[in-house]
Amino acid sequence: MKNDMTQGNIARALTAFTVPLILSGVFQQLFNWVDAFIVGNVEGELALAGIGAVTSTYSMFVMIIVGFTSGLSVLAAQRFGMGRAEELKHILASFSLILGGIFLVICGLGAVFVARILVLLDTPENIFQSAEDYLRIMFAGIPFLAVYNTCCAVLRGLGDSRAPFQSVLVCSVINVALDLVFVAGLRLGTGGAAIATVLSQIAMTVYLWCYAMRRYPILRIRSLREPFRRATAGEGTRFGLPPAIQAGTSSFGNILLQRFMNGFGDQTVAAITTAYRVDTVLLLPIINFGSGVATMAAQNIGAGRPERAKQALKTGAAMIAVISLLLTLFIVLAGKYLIAMFGLTPESVEIGRQFFIRIASFYVIYGLAMAVRGYLEGLGDMTFSGMAGIAALLVRIASSYAFAGVLGRMVIAYAEAFSWLVLLGLYLLRYAWKNRPQMDC
Repeated sequence: MKNDMTQGNIARALTAFTVPLILSGVFQQLFNWVDAFIVGNVEGELALAGIGAVTSTYSMFVMIIVGFTSGLSVLAAQRFGMGRAEELKHILASFSLILGGIFLVICGLGAVFVARILVLLDTPENIFQSAEDYLRIMFAGIPFLAVYNTCCAVLRGLGDSRAPFQSVLVCSVINVALDLVFVAGLRLGTGGAAIATVLSQIAMTVYLWCYAMRRYPILRIRSLREPFRRATAGEGTRFGLPPAIQAGTSSFGNILLQRFMNGFGDQTVAAITTAYRVDTVLLLPIINFGSGVATMAAQNIGAGRPERAKQALKTGAAMIAVISLLLTLFIVLAGKYLIAMFGLTPESVEIGRQFFIRIASFYVIYGLAMAVRGYLEGLGDMTFSGMAGIAALLVRIASSYAFAGVLGRMVIAYAEAFSWLVLLGLYLLRYAWKNRPQMDC
């Protein structure tokens, strides 16, 4: 099949698979960018800070979904490499129902207790209402994202990374149009931005599901009972739960760090959350090349070609290193201009610029860590990957609180950079252990 990554030039296959993922991620992040850009320029910096103050809470749910479905993607890729593509239908049906149902309940409860969540986060009073309006509505879109990411995972396992990009591209246009209507036109503030985003997410999910059913007959579901398999649910949970726990723990840690950041005041919140919004987009090439390494490694392990899986790591790491250095140069030169376009004050822009100079210096470390993680996850080593991520998070939290008195608000950048160093070290040790010489008895 044309999506087979067990043959041909590795660099070309990685690039062909990863570029649509990067573009998909960029346009998906544009949901948040457009919200921030329009809200910041129409409603002002305090409204923008309100969105930033709840970003970590909302992201926790999204990242748990993304973490779980990244495990499903590895499982799907291995099954495809083994020539058992018919099992992908069961993965898609089972976890669309499971994840969609679970997050429907969780996010319903979250919407009820939004105000209490914001109090626990020590949200500044002058941005409290904007944050509450935004988060309560955003919860409604998360169950749809669970179904969307499950579908993405199965398609990635097939080697199809173009369809998610197409769905995000179409729905990004919808999101921009709706933001202009609800925020700039009707002046509904942060709540209007949230309504636009949720409607766009629903459209994106419906589009991708219809595409998968039409393009891949093997994925078509003729009844709810036929594709749902208990064994598939158990195996998918084994692959998906470790990265989901790691992602959830990391995101919960980010909530603690958001509370820590809130203590520096609304100007720092606006500056650094906006910088993270830019940083998230810039890191997409790194993260998605890591996903490409994971998919290629998984398909080749499934096909019984472990040496090609190792070569995918080496090639991917070299490509990621070059990309990371280019991104570092770009953000050091252009970072402040990207922050300024969100309507922040000159003082906030300078805070963001200083943050970028520090964090971007470590992009290559993060990139190499993502390459090695992709290889390990492609082998199915999901548990260690999750444990390493949790360990790095604990280092980041401890460093933030320990050195805040010395480094001030810039400790946020230094602590994250140090956690990347720890993460790379742990992954390299695991790689060395996995590839240690086996002694004959």
